[in-house]
This record gives sequence, structure tokens and C-alpha cells, in this order.
Amino acid sequence: MIGRAVTGHAVIGRATAIVLMSRPPQLALVASVALLGASLARARGANPDPVHLLVGIGLLLMVAASIHLANEFADHETDARTRRTPFSGGSGTLPRTGLPPQLALHAAVVALVGGIAVAVAAFAAGVVSGAALLLLAAGAIGGWAYSAGPFPLAWHGIGEVDNALLGGMLLPLYGVALAGGALDLAAVAAFCPLALVVGANLLATTWPDRDADASVGKRTLATRWPTGRLRAAYAIVIGAALVLLAAQAVGPGPLVVAVAGLTVAPLLLVGLATYTRIESPLATVAAMLWLIGAQLLAWLSAG
Repeated sequence: MIGRAVTGHAVIGRATAIVLMSRPPQLALVASVALLGASLARARGANPDPVHLLVGIGLLLMVAASIHLANEFADHETDARTRRTPFSGGSGTLPRTGLPPQLALHAAVVALVGGIAVAVAAFAAGVVSGAALLLLAAGAIGGWAYSAGPFPLAWHGIGEVDNALLGGMLLPLYGVALAGGALDLAAVAAFCPLALVVGANLLATTWPDRDADASVGKRTLATRWPTGRLRAAYAIVIGAALVLLAAQAVGPGPLVVAVAGLTVAPLLLVGLATYTRIESPLATVAAMLWLIGAQLLAWLSAG
């Protein structure tokens, strides 16, 4: 009986660790960005099926969880050396529990294979479109390539671009596809500011980890570039985002969406003033979350 109890506790402990390493708060954010895309499609005349949308979000969460778990495996050495903030350093589960990193990798593979298999079945049943399936597959490839494989992008100074394109462009476009909306230039243009802000967010969140990353050979931009160049890149990225948001105000899209987007400006300016000067990326993370929430509500109201 004692042996069974110990085994049961071990299983529960590993299951809990897997859930924590999948990063539930970030999964909620992933779902929100997909819903942002769906709300744009609805505002532009699409009529999404709620059940199909729910299934598509579920598939997305499985793939996103696999990406987070793969990142926990790839970064376990870095995470053990860094001083975690609420927004950087991974979940901290492996260093805290002492569980083997392979647990994260095995769970990641299961989540990925399961998610893609169910997605193919959903496509065959007509629940998700071919465009949504392709975007989901592209997201899986790009997400895993960020930290895994023979050439992990995050280890070679390309992860910032990869993350911006995945989180700020491909993810909301997946939501558009789930809702049956048009994947046209107007949809792409609508999410360009978000992609830029997501890029700025990764610049900010990799800054506190720069010493730990450098110690294990992970060559993010924060480890490769001097602070002056990093701040210049940050300024260019957020400046471009604000220009595009302002351009949306005189474009053909809903004015409420452009105005909602421009309310992020104060947070981005605080982010610029504090980037590389303090360890916390709070201002930039808050700006990204604010932009997502503000534009989601604006597109819903426009619809």
C-alpha cells in the first residue's frame, strides 16, 4: 500500500509539473490572440461556427503546449541559472522540482503528435479548414524551431523575429481562418503592429536572462548586441508599430480599432525608457497585453 501511495504521488507530481511547464497563463494568451483574429473576421462579415471555433482553439492549445514544453526542455540549463521574473526564465518547474528534463520533451512530443493527429481528423471531418490546418502546422514548425532541432533559432539571434511572426501574425491569422475569414492583405496589415510589439516584448523578456543565456551558449540578441544597439532596435520596432497604428486611423478599417491600438503608446514609451536600464520587462509585457486586449474588444464592438 505504501509503495502504491508513493507511486501515485509521483504520478500526480509529474502530471502537475507537465501542466505548469505548459504555462497555462501563456496558453490563455495564445487563445486570446486567436480570438482576436476571429473577431476581425467576424467584423468583416464572416459567420464563425462556435463549435468549429472551439475545436480549433483546443487544437491550438495542444500545439502551443507542446511548444512550451519543448522550450522548457531546451532551456533547462538556462532556467536553472537565471533569476526568474514573472515574464522570463521559463516556468522554473524543472529547477524547482529536480525532475528530469526528458519529462518535458516526452510530454511535448505527445502533445504535438496528438494535436496534429486530431487536427488532421478535424480537417477530414470538415471542422477546420485547409488554411487553418496549414497555419497550425506552420506554427508548430516555427514554434519548435525556436528552441529545438539542429539549428534552434533562439540560440542564433533569430528567435526574436520568429517569435514576432508566430505570436503577432500567424497566430491571429489562424483565428481568422478558423472563423472563415479572408486571409488577405488587409488582415495581414491589421496585425503588423501587434507583430512588432511582440518582437519588442521578446527583446525585453530576454534581457533579464542575458547572463544565464550567454553562459550556456544561447546567443539571443540581448547576449550579442551592446545596450545602445538594443535600445535603438527597440525604438525602431515600437516606432514602426505606432506609425502603423496611426496609419490605421486614416485607413479603411474601423476607427475604434485604430484608436484602441494607439492607447498602447504610453506603455511602449515607458518600456523604451526602462529597457536595458532595469531588469524587469513589465512595461513592455503590459503593452503587449494591453494591445491584444484593447484591439480584441474593439474588433468585437466593430462586429
